Amino acid sequence: MTNQELQKRVEAISHTFFQRPFCHHATFNKRLRSTGGRYLLQTHNLEFNPKHVEKFGTEELDQIIKHELCHYHLHLTGRGFKHRDQDFRELLKVVGGKRFCKSVQEKKAQPTYRYVLLCTSCKMEYYRKKRMNPTRYSCGRCKGKLKLFELTQRKQGEDGNG
Repeated sequence: MTNQELQKRVEAISHTFFQRPFCHHATFNKRLRSTGGRYLLQTHNLEFNPKHVEKFGTEELDQIIKHELCHYHLHLTGRGFKHRDQDFRELLKVVGGKRFCKSVQEKKAQPTYRYVLLCTSCKMEYYRKKRMNPTRYSCGRCKGKLKLFELTQRKQGEDGNG
């Protein structure tokens, strides 16, 4: 989808759902990462994340357009356009927009821990990626002494093999 097609789509949705014209610019912005779109207060333009169209299709894009148009029309009419405002929530419900969009970012893998510090008195475990000197620290819960184990080593020790 090109910027011209996006502009026409935004104008059509604005006319259909809000009965008001969209008189500014709507463009794709590849630098958007964590959001589906944004309304620029200074210029009244709308920017959209092209990754949402690629990953979820035009139905998700239409939901994002409705959300951003709620900000746009409420701001221009002088009503509450922020997410927490009642005017915004009511208008979003009326036009059938979503409050949150789906996430495009891939979920990061869980960190791999190599070491565990074990408190000798309360058995509290502290997982660490890097090796550290346990004599310089004490347990945060009971102030007891800590003992360092490598995760593979510790599991063998618990089984009675080490």
